[in-house]
Order: sequence, then C-alpha cells, then structure tokens
Amino acid sequence: MDGVNVGLLGVGTVGSGVVKILTQNADIIKKRLGFELNLKKVYSNSIREDVVNLLEGKIASSVDELFDDDIDIVVELIGGTTFAKDFILKAIESKKSVVTANKALLAEFGYEIFSKAFENKVDVGYEASVAGGIPIIKAIKESLGANNIKSIKAIVNGTCNYILSEMLYNEMSFDDALKDAQKKGFAEADPTFDIEGIDSAHKMAILSSISFGDNVKASEVHTEGITRISLLDIKFADELGYRIKLLGIARLIDGKVDVRVHPTMIKKDDILAKTDGEYNAIKVLTDMDDETVYIGKGAGSLPTASAVVADLMDIARNIKYKSHLRVPLMAFPFNFVKKREILNIDDLEMSYYLRFTVKDQAGVLSKISGILGDYNISIKSVIQLNKGEYWVPLIVFTHKAHESSIKQALAIIEKLDVIKEKVLLIRVDNDE
Repeated sequence: MDGVNVGLLGVGTVGSGVVKILTQNADIIKKRLGFELNLKKVYSNSIREDVVNLLEGKIASSVDELFDDDIDIVVELIGGTTFAKDFILKAIESKKSVVTANKALLAEFGYEIFSKAFENKVDVGYEASVAGGIPIIKAIKESLGANNIKSIKAIVNGTCNYILSEMLYNEMSFDDALKDAQKKGFAEADPTFDIEGIDSAHKMAILSSISFGDNVKASEVHTEGITRISLLDIKFADELGYRIKLLGIARLIDGKVDVRVHPTMIKKDDILAKTDGEYNAIKVLTDMDDETVYIGKGAGSLPTASAVVADLMDIARNIKYKSHLRVPLMAFPFNFVKKREILNIDDLEMSYYLRFTVKDQAGVLSKISGILGDYNISIKSVIQLNKGEYWVPLIVFTHKAHESSIKQALAIIEKLDVIKEKVLLIRVDNDE
C-alpha cells in the first residue's frame, strides 16, 4: 500500500517537533496506519540545527514545491494571518488537505477557510490550535458528538497559569513571576498576547464555534488579561477560599453566545483551581455525559507537534479510504452553522471581588457601601487593612449582582477623592 506524502511549511519550535515525530516514530505511525506517512518536502526560512540531519534531501528551494502533485497534505506552522492565510487557501485550491496550529488565523478567518475546504472536498486539521497536546478539538467534534454542550470553562494559556501559580506558591510579584516565566521559556520576550488574554480569546473563539455550531471571531470575545493582578489579590483570594485563574468561558444563554476571557476567582476544590504551572485544563459540561475534564501541557514543541501529527494521521486515513470530510470541519455541517448574537457581558449576573485603594480615614467604607447599595449591590464580606499608611487596600466581596450595575457604581466611586486609582474587579465563578 502506497504511503501519504506531507509537505511542511515552517521548522521552528513546533515544526521541529513534527520533523522528529514523523522520522523517529515512523515505525509506530506506519503500524497504526497500515501505510507510511512520509515527510516529503520542507520549506522554511530557517531550520533548527537539531533536525537538520533529519531533513537531508527534503528541503525545498521554494514554497511552491509544497504544492507539487506528489504532496497530499501540507502543514502550516509559520503563524500570522497574512502569508499563512494565502498559503492555506492556495493549498486548498490545489486540492491539498491542510493541518495547522494557527489559532489566530482560524479565530478570525476560520469560516472562510473551512468553507473553501468544503468546496474543494479536502480536510483541515487544527487540533494543535487549542491547548497544544490536549485532544480537545477531537473530543468536541467526535467523542461528545451526541451531546448538547452546555458550557466550557478553560485555562488555555500556560504562560498566565504559570505566572499566577508562581505568585501564589512563591509569593512573587507579577513582574517577577513574568520575568521568571520568560527566563524558563514559558513566556515570549514580548508576552502581550499571553498576559493580555488575546491568545486565550483566539482559542475560546474556536472552541465556542465548534461547540455551538457558530462562527465566533476573536474580536467578539470579551477579553481581559492578568496584568493588574497583584500578590495582594492572590493572598486575599486564598483567605476567601479561592484561586485566581485566567479563565475562558463559553456558554449558550437564551440563544446568545456568552464567550469571554478574564481573571476569575475559582473555589479551591475545583479541578481548574488545582491546575498549576504551565498546564492547561478544560472542563466541558454536557447534557448527557455530565462533565469531562482534559488536562495537559498546552504548548511546547513535542506536545503541540503530537497534535499536528495526530491530525496528519486522521487525514491520511481519509485520503487512503476516500472519506474526505467524514467529520464536519466545524463539528456541524455548514447548513447547521449559524451566526448568533454575542451576549453583552453587562447583561450577566455574578459575584465580584473588588479591590479599592482608599484613604485610611473614617467613613470611607460607608461611602462606598452606600453607593453600592444605591445600585442594589449587596456586600458579602469586607477586608480592610490599616497599615498606618495614607493609602490602603479595601476588599469588598459582593453577592450576585448585575455587571451593568457594578460598572455604574464603580464609575461613581472612582470619582471620590478618597479613591486613589481604578478599582480592580475580578469575577467570581460558581458563587452560591
């Protein structure tokens, strides 16, 4: 039985992992497929030294060689949303199936790419675009296919999770924890996409789309990062019985999509609260299978490359047995994919952790509680530190309230002369 040939664009961190797996594990891949999966050609501006010896005779002189007739599947691992998009669309038009880890591209142009693939009767594999080596895309598209998905709650950025874990366990400031993450390779030199929640928003747009048969774009995901979280907040959360995590949430509420990314206080006994370091964790709640949890490393060369190669193996089977598009690209056939309204976060009701920086004087709490009361916001508990300083932290933990009411009250409170700076707001998950 003849094999299936692969063309690879990009031999960086993930691409080098793909090269290693396809060459070093070629025997087990062949045994499981029943035929060979051949890395035929590679094109990259630079190739990591640790895989150069594995690519002898396979390095293409131009990207166009990846579209040759002897290539069955192309893999895009260069990232970005410009050249990568053009490359993928050209590959699809050339009747090549595609595998990509490009979450930013799919979160913005996924529907266009999937539609073009459907027209050309080729597959697109994108398991590696969300949570690295955790097989969450396949779980949602196939394993949970008979279930209505009610909600997804997920930690999908290992950089942020590592930073928050270091702040908790080693009592580090945010800046020090970030520097440590960069030193250990968990954070980029420019960590903006991670710490501002943008990376997580890309992933939640993809998960939301395939969970609910929608076309959610990253720009529609309410997104907040962790840059304002302090060690003080970490400690207060601990005292109150919570952990702070950058959480991605996707739900259907009255026909609208509630999809958001923001710091969230999670009860200590929750599996998400117990997921530390660079690990990711995803909880999927369905109507039939109840709750399933997926935990693993969400990034890294080999975990992500493993997801890429798993997609290659799936698509290779489809090619050999002429079963392209056996599983719908967006988990639903296109006639069941619809564009729903995105729920405005101001319409939600939940509990809140509020950290004020106030003048250390009598009457401050009564002013704040009075304004909160004007907007029907009930206080559950208060922590006030009297440190003998001019400005001190005041922590207010609320019962459930409407977000719009919280924001209106805070807009007034922040104008008081007893308030130093913008109030820190952290939403609370699963509060009674």
